[in-house]
Amino acid sequence: LKDWTTEQISDVIGKSIEIKNHPDDYRTTLKNKSLAMIFQKTSTRTRTSFEVAMTQLGGHALYM
Repeated sequence: LKDWTTEQISDVIGKSIEIKNHPDDYRTTLKNKSLAMIFQKTSTRTRTSFEVAMTQLGGHALYM
């Protein structure tokens, strides 16, 4: 984040709030999309968070 401008950070936070407040509008955003996840270290919380987010947005997460 150190390379991001204040405006870029604000935009990401604003979009996050929009998605959180209107989740049904984003249910198919990642339809037919997959995310392959590779972690150097075991990261159960991160893995679970990404899996849940992908599913909620209509996509599929694969842990390798």
